Amino acid sequence: MIEEIQTRIPEYARPSDELYIKVIRIAVEQAVEGFLDRVEDPDAPWDPEPFRMIGRGEAAEGRNLEPLQAAMRLGARVGWRRLTELAGPCALSPQNLYDLGEAIFVHLDQLADAAAEGFAEARAHAAGEAERRRTRLLDLLLSRPPASAEAIADLARAAGWRLPRTVACVALDDGLGPCPALAFPSDVLTAMDRPEPCLLAPDPNGPGQARMLDQALCGRRAAIGPAVPLTAAATSLRWAREALGLSRRGVLPGGLVRCADHMATLVVFKDEELVSALSEVRLAPLAHLRPTQQDRLAETLLAWLRHGRGAGEVAARLHVHPQTVRYRLRQLEELYGDQLTDPDIRFELEIALRARQAVRV
Repeated sequence: MIEEIQTRIPEYARPSDELYIKVIRIAVEQAVEGFLDRVEDPDAPWDPEPFRMIGRGEAAEGRNLEPLQAAMRLGARVGWRRLTELAGPCALSPQNLYDLGEAIFVHLDQLADAAAEGFAEARAHAAGEAERRRTRLLDLLLSRPPASAEAIADLARAAGWRLPRTVACVALDDGLGPCPALAFPSDVLTAMDRPEPCLLAPDPNGPGQARMLDQALCGRRAAIGPAVPLTAAATSLRWAREALGLSRRGVLPGGLVRCADHMATLVVFKDEELVSALSEVRLAPLAHLRPTQQDRLAETLLAWLRHGRGAGEVAARLHVHPQTVRYRLRQLEELYGDQLTDPDIRFELEIALRARQAVRV
């Protein structure tokens, strides 16, 4: 059996590895002795642990179960052939041969099941340990204050994770129910079971990364933080959560939001109390008007501040007649007077008007 296995199955051909040959010999001897014991006493207890250990060893070697199963089948065929040769043509009746063959293959199935259990157990343990290391790595990357580059590199090496130049964190909305096991490449670190689920994507501006995130997050509300150096991952997550909060309120669009596309809004809403106080001061000239008048004049003033002072250009942006814009601008000049010539006041007005527009969208 050993010779056949080593000759016909390449994975077990290790003529110079005495320890490995010894392991194969022990496995074959245990299989044969176990079979003979069960033929002698079918009710005797059988210990599957040796073959569970063999299955665990296959997993540790990085193989799948196919070579082991092939070796078991080959060993069974060799054993069956050898028994029939030793018995001779007249020593066993057809029924004896049938019973013997059935017993061999029942025993083979039991050995294979035990090996498969050990293999699955080892794989699950390895996967669990790898996942635990990745979880610890993500915790370290998101810690405040940032961990040292040396500590990150050591844990990344243990987790088998290549250090990227930049990262972006993604905040996921848990208001849609538990986050499913989303499909991400192995280099994306995920934490879907946290109260605030998130993930970390390496080199977010690299080829295909944006499309990967779009596909994986399709149908969920999420926010992608800005790309930052590895040690600033917590900052990317903080901005992603800010954007996600604004998305929930309707200030930013739903679905997948990229912080890089809404930086001005994020800055404006970083301190809403301050923006509210600023708006109260700068929009005071509009406060006595009817709500519809306030809306029209605020819209016109923001377009004027953003796109130039020509009535024609502002009219094109607002899809109204230039004469309408001129009329509104005269109203604004009456309300604001010389304030519209002050660059600092114009800047503060644009902040207040942008905030007002974002809340009302």
